[in-house]
Amino acid sequence: MSRLGKFCTSTALVGMLAVSPALADPLAEALGLGRAALPEEIAAWDVAVMPDGRGLPEGSGDVWDGEDLWIDHCAACHGDFAEGAGVWPPIVGGAGSLTDVRPLKTVESYWPYLSTVWDYVNRSMPFGAAQTLETDEVYAITAYILFSAGLVDDDFELNQDNFTEIRLPNEDGFYIDDREEVEFPVFTQEPCMSDCRDEVTIVARATDLGVTPEFPVIRNLYSDMLSREDEVEESQEDAAAEPGTGPEGVEFASLSPEMLAAGESAWRQCRSCHQIGDGARNAAGPQLNDIVNATAAHVDGFRYSPAFEEARDDGLVWDAETLDAFLENPAGLIPRNRM
Repeated sequence: MSRLGKFCTSTALVGMLAVSPALADPLAEALGLGRAALPEEIAAWDVAVMPDGRGLPEGSGDVWDGEDLWIDHCAACHGDFAEGAGVWPPIVGGAGSLTDVRPLKTVESYWPYLSTVWDYVNRSMPFGAAQTLETDEVYAITAYILFSAGLVDDDFELNQDNFTEIRLPNEDGFYIDDREEVEFPVFTQEPCMSDCRDEVTIVARATDLGVTPEFPVIRNLYSDMLSREDEVEESQEDAAAEPGTGPEGVEFASLSPEMLAAGESAWRQCRSCHQIGDGARNAAGPQLNDIVNATAAHVDGFRYSPAFEEARDDGLVWDAETLDAFLENPAGLIPRNRM
């Protein structure tokens, strides 16, 4: 057995010992490792909530508390009313869209059970700070989602007692997987080995319809593309050859093509939330045009977290020093922010 195989086997045994007290003692004695999992260790992992309410902890939360929590923890990505923001998906809406070419799959249109909503929020949200919500907060946020979907009134309070009374619109839209009976027989027949179909004859080509260019055209387009790439590279090299000035007279040192390429690569981690350039708009994060030497939390139309608003009120300005410190350690410069 390879070293990797031995490692995987050992890891599997350790995992089995941790979750199966019945097997732990004899295996631990035979192998000289492991112990029975403690009840509190099992409880820490056993957080699943079932459609019939099994696993649901005691607690409660109403729509109004849920709205406040939603604004603090969820609205930046999913919109003030769960309608979605930027690249992040909507949570409600899309009723009747499942047969469309591009269906909108939300709590209102697709998810079958309220337990799916509660369990997902409890396990995975907020983004980047999963499992930091208290039980009552999860109830309240779930209640606000139901209200945003028009499934409850604004005075509704969700708790473990009325939880199973809530029915989502698409509860009956799912069915038991029947592929083993319906599809498997079709694809497990004896294969045809000869005379399986009539002779195939080509009767027309895509070029006859004018939808596929001839090869010289493609070759010319490719040559033009390479030429434009060379021009861009030369332009970047010329710009990097001499020091210059940035926004509002901020001087920057000569940047090598390698450094510019590294910056462009790092930006890929940012652009899912932020936009720059012509036409930039706010998404999950604010647009970042003219950010250098601007006051923190200055972009119109973007809802900043209280941490950013406090930093703005304290006079934080995004100069080279503060930008560098924030990008290196966001929480170190602005505690409790959501970056």
